[in-house]
Amino acid sequence: MVPMTSSTASTSDRGLLETRFSMGAAAIAAIAVLLGVVFAWTGYNDGSLPVIGLDLSILTGVVGLLFALGIALVAAIAAVYMEPGFDE
Repeated sequence: MVPMTSSTASTSDRGLLETRFSMGAAAIAAIAVLLGVVFAWTGYNDGSLPVIGLDLSILTGVVGLLFALGIALVAAIAAVYMEPGFDE
């Protein structure tokens, strides 16, 4: 059996949107999901990105979707499990 240290025994149980860090990470996750959907939709329609002008195929749309979903997953995990830093 592993003994519990004082840092793990005194950890406060915070909700998802109770700190500025978790709100920011959740916002980044939501924006990344929306950006991934835009990439996938634009690639499916063989369109081009509005600002850059890059023509997307279905393959590049799926790659953009998976990249954005990976970023969203990391940001969502950080929002849920990271504890606040020096601001507390």
